[in-house]
Amino acid sequence: MKHVTKDTIAQMEKVARLNLINSCTGYKSANLIATKSADGISNVAIFSSVTHLGSHPAMIGFIMRPTTVPRDTYKNIKETGYFTVNHITESMIADAHHTSANYEYGISEFEKTNLTEEYKDDLEIPFVQGSPVQLYCKYLNEYFIAENDTIHIIASIEHLFYNDELEHPANWLQLDKAGVVAINGLDGYCLPTLLDRYQYARKEQPTTSFFKK
Repeated sequence: MKHVTKDTIAQMEKVARLNLINSCTGYKSANLIATKSADGISNVAIFSSVTHLGSHPAMIGFIMRPTTVPRDTYKNIKETGYFTVNHITESMIADAHHTSANYEYGISEFEKTNLTEEYKDDLEIPFVQGSPVQLYCKYLNEYFIAENDTIHIIASIEHLFYNDELEHPANWLQLDKAGVVAINGLDGYCLPTLLDRYQYARKEQPTTSFFKK
């Protein structure tokens, strides 16, 4: 097994270091975060840092990179207080990845890709059409991470939409049924497949599968 030290990592060429450290922590979620500015310009960008924070109340978080350069997603969320999180499927990968391109302010990534804005009910922030799991979120708070100048955005889940066929008893969603992808590193996209699902683990009792008898 190869051994790489902290000093070696610090001395690596930038791209090599980015690739290694972004991939060594494991698979990450693949989501498109859609926003709209106060003057009505929509924005959509790919994020691999969306995580569950709690279910009661229902909250999520994600990491915003340093705002030393313009970040339309951050600007829009601060202006309106809302955003949507949209799962990426296999058929959406190329367009989703393209949203990481550095377009100037005022240009919507929806116009530069085959991704389409979708609006529901009276909600003012767009969703991404075709995404099988969609969250409408309200900004709650943020925490500055001094060690690398990033921001941890905290939000509540105000509305949740998902395709009916994903739902199992007790509202568990089987994401591989919709071809939801994960991210390996910065630019590797993977298609997970459910192997098993296990019941609540109790000490001194056998591990029990929901599916296997």
